[in-house]
Amino acid sequence: MPRPLVYLIYNLLLPVVLVIGFPSFIIKGIRRGGLARNFRQRFGIFSPELGMRLKEDRPIWIHAVSVGEIFIALKIIEAIHARSPDQLIVLSTTTTTGYAVADEKAEDKLIVIHNPVDLPWIAGKVARLVNPLALVLVEAEIWPNLVATMKRRSTPVLLANARLSPRSARRYKKFGAFIEPIFSQLDAVSIPFEADREKWGNIGVDPEKIHLLGSVKFDSMSAAGALEETLSELRAWLAQTGFPESGRILLAGSTHDGEERLIANLARKIRVSVPYLAVVIVPRHAERGASISARLKEDGFDPVLRVEAKDATSNPVESLTEQGSVSLDERVWIANTTGELRAWFHLSEVVIIGKSFSGEGGQNPVEPILAGKPVIVGPHMQNFADVVTDLLLVEGLCQAGDAADLPDMVRDFLLHPETGEAMAQRGAEAMARHEGAAERTAAFVIDHLATID
Repeated sequence: MPRPLVYLIYNLLLPVVLVIGFPSFIIKGIRRGGLARNFRQRFGIFSPELGMRLKEDRPIWIHAVSVGEIFIALKIIEAIHARSPDQLIVLSTTTTTGYAVADEKAEDKLIVIHNPVDLPWIAGKVARLVNPLALVLVEAEIWPNLVATMKRRSTPVLLANARLSPRSARRYKKFGAFIEPIFSQLDAVSIPFEADREKWGNIGVDPEKIHLLGSVKFDSMSAAGALEETLSELRAWLAQTGFPESGRILLAGSTHDGEERLIANLARKIRVSVPYLAVVIVPRHAERGASISARLKEDGFDPVLRVEAKDATSNPVESLTEQGSVSLDERVWIANTTGELRAWFHLSEVVIIGKSFSGEGGQNPVEPILAGKPVIVGPHMQNFADVVTDLLLVEGLCQAGDAADLPDMVRDFLLHPETGEAMAQRGAEAMARHEGAAERTAAFVIDHLATID
């Protein structure tokens, strides 16, 4: 299909989609907080101070959707600054949670903004204000009007750490007539796995522009920083809320609805043979903390939130002091925060990956493996099929056929820690080929800056 026709259809449909989706966007923003902060940036309205900073130098513009992509972007930014300390970078993000995480890292050479709405006049205005040396899109976030604007300005558009889930790949291929005219405009694409090469080639990317660099997500170099400080904060919180000195943590990371009850009840069964087992739940969406707590209370548990709800009627720390002790059969720790999951991996003994039992698609299983922990995933890991396949080949993680398999798997790792340590070691060795991916991606970005006159 001719590119002008694709853009015509897109720009006719986009306003309708924005109007329909606006209430949901507002509701999510209110729940997650920070919606009003710099909201005008979404429409290309920047403060005079920000405008002056952008005029000082031409930045590299990196766009990441939400928290997961932000962490990838921060690794790339750290690697770029290691090569070019004075390079100004603008990091944009779509969600309020992503903005909050990114803004913590903002400094003289890193400016954080909200991504503009992808309407032609707004994308054009922001492109003029930012005036980037290159636009770097993280993973699979393509905004057609923003890409078209950059191409008209002869600005390179790169896709970094590009990944497509099997479901997305099928959907993109099905609508190839609409997709190919957009993706064919990319100047270069970096991919984490060899299997990704065919996926991107099938939707219009020139094979010569596809570069295998490994996964930045699975590169163990740290961009988050301050891990020890976070670990100290988490240990203090656990101690304040009745965590026993001999406690052993079963961590459920990035959980989705239904999985919290599953894990809490699982621990009840396992404590018969493994005493002092404590459950820590880190939900994928922090704003679900209060609802998770309410549901666990219905099952007779005594949950404690890392961040208490604003309308909470009691303080769990105070009630704990009155009671003097906590029953591990009842207590569940809910870490309803953003950006602390990586530290929790280091405190746990066994990790269960969420969105793989009740949800579909799964979450990243590699970070806890790199932290030296045995990892169990459920049957639904479609979004990480490539890495799960690699890890299963070397017995670097454990995949349950269904929830019924969990008790024996978890019990075995807790009773025989050496088994889990050996599995994690095999997994880490399999992931070693991703070491340095952030640095290679930074070089990939910087090399394409050289194409600018």
